[in-house]
Amino acid sequence: MNLLYSNDRKSEYPASWYAATANQMDDFPALSGDIKADVCVVGGGYTGLSAALHLAEAGLDVVLLEAHRVGFGASGRNGGQLGSAQRMDQEDLERLVGDDDAAKLWDLAEDAKDLVKSLIAKHQIDCDLKPGVAVLGLSKGEQQELHEHAAHLSDRYGYDQMEVLDEGVGHALCPSPAYRGGYLDTGAAHLHPLNFALGLAQAAVKAGVRVYEGTEALGVEETNPAVVKTAQGTVTADHVILACNGYLGDLNRKVAARVMPINNFIAATEPLGAETAKVLTLDVAVADTKFVVNYFRLSADGRLLFGGGESYGYRFPSDIAAKVRKPMTEIFPHLRDVKIDYAWGGTLAITMRRMPYLARVAPNILSASGYSGHGVGTATHAGQLMALAIQGQAEGFDTMARVPALPFPGGPALRSPLLVLAMTWFALRDRLGL
Repeated sequence: MNLLYSNDRKSEYPASWYAATANQMDDFPALSGDIKADVCVVGGGYTGLSAALHLAEAGLDVVLLEAHRVGFGASGRNGGQLGSAQRMDQEDLERLVGDDDAAKLWDLAEDAKDLVKSLIAKHQIDCDLKPGVAVLGLSKGEQQELHEHAAHLSDRYGYDQMEVLDEGVGHALCPSPAYRGGYLDTGAAHLHPLNFALGLAQAAVKAGVRVYEGTEALGVEETNPAVVKTAQGTVTADHVILACNGYLGDLNRKVAARVMPINNFIAATEPLGAETAKVLTLDVAVADTKFVVNYFRLSADGRLLFGGGESYGYRFPSDIAAKVRKPMTEIFPHLRDVKIDYAWGGTLAITMRRMPYLARVAPNILSASGYSGHGVGTATHAGQLMALAIQGQAEGFDTMARVPALPFPGGPALRSPLLVLAMTWFALRDRLGL
């Protein structure tokens, strides 16, 4: 199954609230013929757009290929949360890679947040950037764990932008009966993800990047120079960047063994009006501690944008709104009958340890993917790290690439059924409160 086309129409954004409120931008042409470049970037999401932008600003000739439209995939469909730290908890990273590399990974994660904010400011990207992400637990025990995590980041790394929330203060922020407190991270942020991607694309074009939409990469010859094949032409380049995330397909087996696509779903309610105060009293984003995480925030026009609901298999469910309504009403029972105006799905990619997989898959081919739901900052930063590595400044890229990356058990044939078993177990734990 080719996930590029299994759930979506060719070269059309999904019918999301993001697409309905996107800043207008003209289509880019499809590639026709054989061309050359210093670097060919495959994929027009945050990773590819950031890599292309930074390489072009450094004076390299860059071609970017996108099978659909820039920002078409997870970059234009996600929850819009710019979180702190890496996707794996810092305490777990310390145990996995040791204190020195864990400290480097913390610094890189802070760089990722700063990079997104600086790109938005530098290129005047209109994407509703707002500060604040709260993480809330569903039990007293989870509240305590979140408080201890905030204290650890403060004590070990000097991070002072987390305010711990007891149950009362947590309810004052998010009046859901499900939550028992946690923390509010004012150094984190949220934004309109598609407009951020479109802004990166505009900046890249201004810097000289040649962007081709409707142009699927069908194969990569690992030669020197490398050759990227498409249906209507080729790109011969000294370097290739694979920035495909959940849509990698068969372009590289090494990456595919360690990065697996999964689907996630978001719904946008009708504008809530005065009811917004029963959802959030501050304009911040929220994520909770469930393994199958719920995440939500208010849109600029007062809708609840709610992500959640597990789904197994690569086809989107026939009724995405119903899929999301179930977890939404578990968190907000009073919204049981609220109208849902938009509901959409998207394909992201995960790794076994939920850390991104950065790799040099050939001497002149770099890849970054597997952001595991933490991609707004991490993917943008990964693009910059690959651009720097191509220019001979590979320290950050190498630090990320040193994180041990396990292949999924069972290979391509069995990894999906095994994930279903695992996700079913964790979803059951969520429902039982274990």
